[in-house]
Amino acid sequence: MAGGRRKARSIALQALYEIDAVGHDPEVTLNHLLEETKLTGENVSFAQDLVRGVVRYKEKLDAHIRRFAPAWPVEQIAVIDRNILRLAIFEVLLDNRVPVKVAINEAVELAKDFGSDNSPRFINGVLGAVSALIKDEKS
Repeated sequence: MAGGRRKARSIALQALYEIDAVGHDPEVTLNHLLEETKLTGENVSFAQDLVRGVVRYKEKLDAHIRRFAPAWPVEQIAVIDRNILRLAIFEVLLDNRVPVKVAINEAVELAKDFGSDNSPRFINGVLGAVSALIKDEKS
């Protein structure tokens, strides 16, 4: 199941990248990517939920990025890194379907697969700050 979820996250990230980079329609973009894969119905729903959630809460997610990466204007963060952060912050702060550690690990893996050499460290650092906030709120 974890492999299917990772694939679903990867598809969601690709859709978010395309939506952000060239402004394509979210549903059309995601459906096109999903047609090319063999995901289970559950993982198709997971990918759809991720994309819809990130698109719906984009402003809120970007505000979190500004808060946790103040040295980096959101608009200047690489498109792939920005969308990995949006996806992971959505999973951690709003979706709550997976443990924080899992969401962070998955985001770092996406950064390794799709980002630059510096992406995994950058993503991990920002998400580490997000997870510290969650621990503070729970204690």
